Amino acid sequence: MLDFCGKHGITPDIEMIPSDQIESTYSRMLKSDVKYRFVIEIAGLPKAA
Repeated sequence: MLDFCGKHGITPDIEMIPSDQIESTYSRMLKSDVKYRFVIEIAGLPKAA
């Protein structure tokens, strides 16, 4: 299936979520206020020591 999607340019619809909005995003999920797949942006998180 992944090969087929790659060959035909089929990609998911996503909504990028900043890491500081995880709690409000979770609330949206519980209320079924989701239209796209959520992707959490982790690039801005502090690096682990």
